[in-house]
Amino acid sequence: MMPVNPKVSRARTAMLGGIALMLAFTAACGSSSKAQASGGGGTSAAPTATLPATPGAGKKFYVSVGDSYAAGYQPTTSRRNGHTTTNGFAYRLAAAATVHGKHLTLVNFGCAGATTVSLLKATGCQPERLGPGAVAYPDSTQARAALDFISAHQADIGLVTVVIGGNDITSCALAKNVATCLTKALAGVNTNLRIFLRDLRSAAGAATPIVGITYPDVILGSYVSTSASVRSLAALSVTAFKSLVNPALKADYEAIGATFVDVTAATGAYIPLTQTTTLAPYGTVPVAVAKTCQLTYYCQFLDIHPRTNGYQLIADLIARTLPVS
Repeated sequence: MMPVNPKVSRARTAMLGGIALMLAFTAACGSSSKAQASGGGGTSAAPTATLPATPGAGKKFYVSVGDSYAAGYQPTTSRRNGHTTTNGFAYRLAAAATVHGKHLTLVNFGCAGATTVSLLKATGCQPERLGPGAVAYPDSTQARAALDFISAHQADIGLVTVVIGGNDITSCALAKNVATCLTKALAGVNTNLRIFLRDLRSAAGAATPIVGITYPDVILGSYVSTSASVRSLAALSVTAFKSLVNPALKADYEAIGATFVDVTAATGAYIPLTQTTTLAPYGTVPVAVAKTCQLTYYCQFLDIHPRTNGYQLIADLIARTLPVS
């Protein structure tokens, strides 16, 4: 066994501690699973659809799997008031993208608040957590419902997207040993995701495009806080995504021949914080922070979800990976 470098160990512990502070701040301000599970006063039950038998002439099915990002959640007047909307990336992608020249018919299994554990083990999804017009699966897990549909329609599946894992680590904000909790949680994400992705590739077949995405670094928005300790989370969050979270997700998706889309990088998170701009009403802020404020609701509502232009950016990123012929 190789000896542990104490400097590396201390650095990793410090980084995990920073992530914990980041999570605690987010959880205290209303996590995605809390906001959507409670309904928040502004959440209405999403209408559901029956499973379609055919995508229609000149079309392919697009299967969306995952959490509140997949379901298209957005806040309305505050972080505790919101609902799933057709502004989500899956809806915008289905409306505009083609695969091999064929248009897409969305079949959305996304469930707001989902984790990699619930994806595999939780039965059903509350109606208000489903995306508009989504497929209900009251007697099945999200994974099984999606896999069964894909297996039954393999020849007609044009695309599968997956976004999951963000909700798995939020509980560590309240753990006694945060570093231990986070290390275990991240390992669990990888284990569960690998299980699902292996089964997904088997169900979809070797040729079906599968795209996995990560998240924008919304915690960069904490930079606009007047608290120095809270502002320090911005730099720590970038390190967390760049060094821990995204490399692990990338490896998991690429192991089954899926495409990984680094939304964190594409939304400007890795732009050095020394590069600044002016953004009302915050004044001079790093460019990376300004992008977070403009693309998500974090600066305004302390809500982790994208604005419509943020969801559109994600849809565009996925569209660029799709085969055209």
